[in-house]
Amino acid sequence: MRVTAEGVSKVIGPTTLLAPVSLVVESTGCAVVRGVNGSGKTTLLRILAGLTEPTTGTATISVDGRASIPVDERDRTTRAAVAALLGAPTAYRDLTLADHLTLIDASWGRDSDTCPDRVDAGLDLLEIGHLEARFPHELSSGQSQLFRLALTLFRPSRLLILDEPEQRLDTGKRAMLGRLLRERAGSGTTIIMASHDPALTEAVADQVIDLVPAENE
Repeated sequence: MRVTAEGVSKVIGPTTLLAPVSLVVESTGCAVVRGVNGSGKTTLLRILAGLTEPTTGTATISVDGRASIPVDERDRTTRAAVAALLGAPTAYRDLTLADHLTLIDASWGRDSDTCPDRVDAGLDLLEIGHLEARFPHELSSGQSQLFRLALTLFRPSRLLILDEPEQRLDTGKRAMLGRLLRERAGSGTTIIMASHDPALTEAVADQVIDLVPAENE
Protein backbone atom coordinates (compact mmCIF):
# COMPACT_ATOMS: atom_id res chain seq x y z
CA MET A 1 0.00 0.00 0.00
CA ARG A 2 1.40 3.34 -1.10
CA VAL A 3 -0.41 6.61 -0.39
CA THR A 4 0.32 9.75 -2.37
CA ALA A 5 -1.08 13.26 -2.08
CA GLU A 6 -0.04 15.93 -4.53
CA GLY A 7 -0.94 19.51 -3.69
CA VAL A 8 -4.22 18.64 -1.98
CA SER A 9 -6.12 21.52 -0.41
CA LYS A 10 -9.64 22.30 0.74
CA VAL A 11 -11.37 25.64 0.32
CA ILE A 12 -14.98 26.40 1.20
CA GLY A 13 -16.11 29.84 0.11
CA PRO A 14 -13.62 32.40 1.42
CA THR A 15 -12.15 29.99 3.98
CA THR A 16 -9.15 27.75 3.37
CA LEU A 17 -9.47 24.70 5.63
CA LEU A 18 -6.28 23.08 4.33
CA ALA A 19 -3.42 24.79 2.55
CA PRO A 20 -1.85 22.73 -0.27
CA VAL A 21 0.16 19.77 1.04
CA SER A 22 1.97 16.87 -0.61
CA LEU A 23 3.11 13.58 0.89
CA VAL A 24 4.09 10.00 0.11
CA VAL A 25 3.70 7.21 2.67
CA GLU A 26 5.04 3.79 1.74
CA SER A 27 3.88 0.37 2.85
CA THR A 28 4.74 -0.44 6.50
CA GLY A 29 5.33 3.26 7.13
CA CYS A 30 3.69 5.41 9.77
CA ALA A 31 3.25 9.11 9.12
CA VAL A 32 2.17 11.45 11.90
CA VAL A 33 0.44 14.69 10.97
CA ARG A 34 0.99 17.55 13.41
CA GLY A 35 -0.22 21.11 13.63
CA VAL A 36 -2.14 23.56 15.76
CA ASN A 37 -5.92 23.46 15.87
CA GLY A 38 -7.29 24.77 12.60
CA SER A 39 -4.27 23.77 10.52
CA GLY A 40 -6.30 21.18 8.60
CA LYS A 41 -5.21 17.86 10.13
CA THR A 42 -8.67 16.30 10.12
CA THR A 43 -9.43 17.69 6.68
CA LEU A 44 -6.26 16.13 5.29
CA LEU A 45 -7.10 12.78 6.85
CA ARG A 46 -10.63 12.91 5.42
CA ILE A 47 -9.19 13.56 1.97
CA LEU A 48 -6.76 10.65 2.32
CA ALA A 49 -9.63 8.40 3.47
CA GLY A 50 -11.71 9.35 0.45
CA LEU A 51 -14.38 11.03 2.54
CA THR A 52 -13.73 14.59 1.34
CA GLU A 53 -12.93 15.69 -2.20
CA PRO A 54 -9.98 18.09 -2.35
CA THR A 55 -10.41 21.49 -3.95
CA THR A 56 -7.02 21.15 -5.62
CA GLY A 57 -4.61 18.27 -6.13
CA THR A 58 -5.07 14.52 -6.01
CA ALA A 59 -4.92 11.77 -3.38
CA THR A 60 -4.22 8.25 -4.65
CA ILE A 61 -3.46 4.78 -3.37
CA SER A 62 -1.52 1.97 -4.98
CA VAL A 63 -2.07 -1.59 -3.76
CA ASP A 64 0.53 -4.32 -4.34
CA GLY A 65 2.37 -2.30 -6.95
CA ARG A 66 -0.65 -1.77 -9.18
CA ALA A 67 -1.40 1.53 -10.85
CA SER A 68 -2.43 4.35 -8.53
CA ILE A 69 -6.15 5.09 -8.28
CA PRO A 70 -7.95 8.07 -6.72
CA VAL A 71 -8.97 7.39 -3.14
CA ASP A 72 -12.75 7.44 -2.88
CA GLU A 73 -14.89 5.79 -0.20
CA ARG A 74 -17.50 4.94 -2.85
CA ASP A 75 -14.95 2.78 -4.66
CA ARG A 76 -14.73 -0.90 -3.71
CA THR A 77 -10.92 -0.87 -3.66
CA THR A 78 -10.86 2.03 -1.22
CA ARG A 79 -13.43 0.44 1.06
CA ALA A 80 -11.52 -2.84 1.11
CA ALA A 81 -8.19 -1.17 1.82
CA VAL A 82 -8.93 1.69 4.23
CA ALA A 83 -10.06 1.66 7.86
CA ALA A 84 -10.46 5.10 9.38
CA LEU A 85 -11.19 6.50 12.81
CA LEU A 86 -12.39 10.02 12.12
CA GLY A 87 -14.79 11.01 14.85
CA ALA A 88 -17.04 8.57 16.67
CA PRO A 89 -18.01 5.53 14.59
CA THR A 90 -21.59 4.34 14.55
CA ALA A 91 -22.51 2.44 17.72
CA TYR A 92 -25.82 0.81 18.57
CA ARG A 93 -27.29 1.23 22.01
CA ASP A 94 -28.81 -2.26 22.10
CA LEU A 95 -25.66 -4.13 20.97
CA THR A 96 -22.85 -5.12 23.31
CA LEU A 97 -19.20 -4.54 22.49
CA ALA A 98 -18.89 -8.17 21.40
CA ASP A 99 -22.03 -7.81 19.26
CA HIS A 100 -20.50 -4.86 17.42
CA LEU A 101 -17.36 -6.79 16.48
CA THR A 102 -19.48 -9.80 15.51
CA LEU A 103 -21.43 -7.55 13.14
CA ILE A 104 -18.21 -6.33 11.52
CA ASP A 105 -16.97 -9.91 11.25
CA ALA A 106 -20.13 -11.00 9.47
CA SER A 107 -20.12 -8.01 7.13
CA TRP A 108 -16.72 -9.08 5.81
CA GLY A 109 -17.85 -12.65 5.23
CA ARG A 110 -15.58 -14.32 7.72
CA ASP A 111 -16.11 -17.87 9.01
CA SER A 112 -18.92 -17.70 11.57
CA ASP A 113 -17.63 -20.79 13.41
CA THR A 114 -14.42 -19.00 14.41
CA CYS A 115 -16.00 -15.57 14.91
CA PRO A 116 -16.13 -15.75 18.75
CA ASP A 117 -12.37 -16.34 18.89
CA ARG A 118 -11.68 -13.35 16.65
CA VAL A 119 -14.04 -11.14 18.65
CA ASP A 120 -12.35 -12.12 21.92
CA ALA A 121 -8.94 -11.43 20.41
CA GLY A 122 -10.07 -8.08 19.00
CA LEU A 123 -11.30 -6.85 22.37
CA ASP A 124 -8.34 -8.29 24.27
CA LEU A 125 -6.00 -6.46 21.89
CA LEU A 126 -7.23 -3.16 23.38
CA GLU A 127 -7.44 -4.63 26.90
CA ILE A 128 -11.24 -4.38 27.04
CA GLY A 129 -12.11 -8.07 26.81
CA HIS A 130 -13.62 -7.91 30.30
CA LEU A 131 -16.14 -5.38 28.95
CA GLU A 132 -17.46 -7.59 26.15
CA ALA A 133 -21.01 -7.75 27.58
CA ARG A 134 -21.23 -3.99 28.19
CA PHE A 135 -23.20 -1.62 26.00
CA PRO A 136 -21.43 1.42 24.50
CA HIS A 137 -23.32 3.88 26.69
CA GLU A 138 -22.06 2.08 29.80
CA LEU A 139 -18.40 2.84 29.07
CA SER A 140 -16.19 5.54 30.54
CA SER A 141 -14.62 8.12 28.24
CA GLY A 142 -11.34 6.23 28.03
CA GLN A 143 -13.07 2.88 27.56
CA SER A 144 -15.17 4.39 24.76
CA GLN A 145 -12.02 5.45 22.93
CA LEU A 146 -10.54 1.96 23.28
CA PHE A 147 -13.79 0.52 21.91
CA ARG A 148 -13.64 2.88 18.91
CA LEU A 149 -10.08 1.77 18.26
CA ALA A 150 -11.13 -1.87 18.56
CA LEU A 151 -13.85 -1.32 15.93
CA THR A 152 -11.33 0.27 13.58
CA LEU A 153 -8.50 -2.20 14.06
CA PHE A 154 -10.82 -5.21 13.85
CA ARG A 155 -11.85 -4.75 10.24
CA PRO A 156 -9.42 -5.88 7.52
CA SER A 157 -7.36 -3.02 6.08
CA ARG A 158 -4.12 -2.14 4.37
CA LEU A 159 -4.26 1.52 5.38
CA LEU A 160 -5.18 2.88 8.81
CA ILE A 161 -6.14 6.54 9.11
CA LEU A 162 -6.53 7.71 12.69
CA ASP A 163 -7.44 11.17 14.00
CA GLU A 164 -5.83 11.69 17.41
CA PRO A 165 -6.29 8.07 18.51
CA GLU A 166 -4.65 8.84 21.86
CA GLN A 167 -7.38 11.21 23.02
CA ARG A 168 -8.93 10.36 26.39
CA LEU A 169 -6.35 7.61 27.01
CA ASP A 170 -4.08 7.61 30.05
CA THR A 171 -0.30 7.29 29.78
CA GLY A 172 -0.28 3.51 30.06
CA LYS A 173 -2.94 3.03 27.41
CA ARG A 174 -1.14 5.45 25.07
CA ALA A 175 2.01 3.37 25.41
CA MET A 176 -0.01 0.25 24.61
CA LEU A 177 -1.48 1.97 21.56
CA GLY A 178 1.99 2.89 20.36
CA ARG A 179 3.10 -0.74 20.55
CA LEU A 180 0.01 -1.93 18.69
CA LEU A 181 0.49 0.57 15.88
CA ARG A 182 4.16 -0.34 15.47
CA GLU A 183 3.17 -4.01 15.27
CA ARG A 184 0.53 -3.24 12.63
CA ALA A 185 3.03 -1.25 10.59
CA GLY A 186 5.57 -4.05 10.90
CA SER A 187 3.02 -6.53 9.57
CA GLY A 188 2.48 -4.49 6.40
CA THR A 189 -0.16 -1.90 7.27
CA THR A 190 0.39 1.71 6.23
CA ILE A 191 -0.62 4.18 8.95
CA ILE A 192 -1.38 7.89 8.72
CA MET A 193 -2.49 9.58 11.92
CA ALA A 194 -2.85 12.98 13.51
CA SER A 195 -1.50 13.33 17.02
CA HIS A 196 -0.68 15.98 19.60
CA ASP A 197 1.27 13.53 21.77
CA PRO A 198 5.07 13.85 21.43
CA ALA A 199 5.71 10.49 23.14
CA LEU A 200 3.32 8.63 20.84
CA THR A 201 4.76 10.39 17.82
CA GLU A 202 8.27 9.39 18.87
CA ALA A 203 7.15 5.80 19.35
CA VAL A 204 5.44 5.26 15.99
CA ALA A 205 6.46 7.87 13.41
CA ASP A 206 8.65 7.08 10.43
CA GLN A 207 7.91 10.55 9.11
CA VAL A 208 6.28 13.68 10.51
CA ILE A 209 4.20 16.10 8.46
CA ASP A 210 3.82 19.54 10.02
CA LEU A 211 0.86 21.54 8.75
CA VAL A 212 0.79 25.33 8.78
CA PRO A 213 -2.57 27.09 9.16
CA ALA A 214 -3.82 28.87 6.07
CA GLU A 215 -3.94 32.66 6.22
CA ASN A 216 -7.64 33.44 6.17
CA GLU A 217 -8.96 36.97 6.46
